[in-house]
Amino acid sequence: MVHKDDVIIAISKSGETSELIHLLPSFRRLDVPIIAMTGNRNSTLAKYAAVWLDIGVREEACPNDLAPTASTTVTLALGDALAVALLEARGFSAEDFALLHPGGSLGKKLLMRVSDIMETDENLPYCFEEDRMQKAIMEMAHKRGICPVVDHDMHLHGVITTGDLNRLIERTEHIFHIPVTEVMNPNPKFIYRDDLAAIAYKEMEKFRIIAMPVLDENERLVGVIHLHDLMQQGISA
Repeated sequence: MVHKDDVIIAISKSGETSELIHLLPSFRRLDVPIIAMTGNRNSTLAKYAAVWLDIGVREEACPNDLAPTASTTVTLALGDALAVALLEARGFSAEDFALLHPGGSLGKKLLMRVSDIMETDENLPYCFEEDRMQKAIMEMAHKRGICPVVDHDMHLHGVITTGDLNRLIERTEHIFHIPVTEVMNPNPKFIYRDDLAAIAYKEMEKFRIIAMPVLDENERLVGVIHLHDLMQQGISA
């Protein structure tokens, strides 16, 4: 089962476990590098190894200080650290992880894109820069409380939310004829349609917003994504 391109991670508290020690000469003949996880730097295992990782503890949780207990926890933590270091060294991405874990909520979280959940076409609210607030209010009333402001090439210039509308109503009663450019947030948060849905959730949670415009690769508005829809799909940060 062991090939010359493998790396052996050998775990033994004492570094003298007989079943393992008997294999070491074979590993050496194959010129297979060994990472030793042991609490004994002077053990046979540590001396055979290319790398020694110390899993030694001052005292085991076992009342008799015999059964590996605290040292097994150290081993687990060190093994996780080794796995994460390898993950980073290889540039292993969330997409790579998803290919190996396609099922269940984890697979959904990793595989689902913003484009799979966003509102589009007739459900996409928007108004143009020259429009007045009457148009924006109608869009918000019929299309879930957000209205991106775009030019005629659908490039995003701002967003009007229910919060913006509420603040406007507090300032004046006559709101229908006010230009949308006077009310919109000119620097809105947005996301791209090919981004992971989990990233959208994280951004919306971070900035405490319930909906966000979605752009394509040409920076054009193509959708709106809602926090409620992400939560219904079981997406979380």
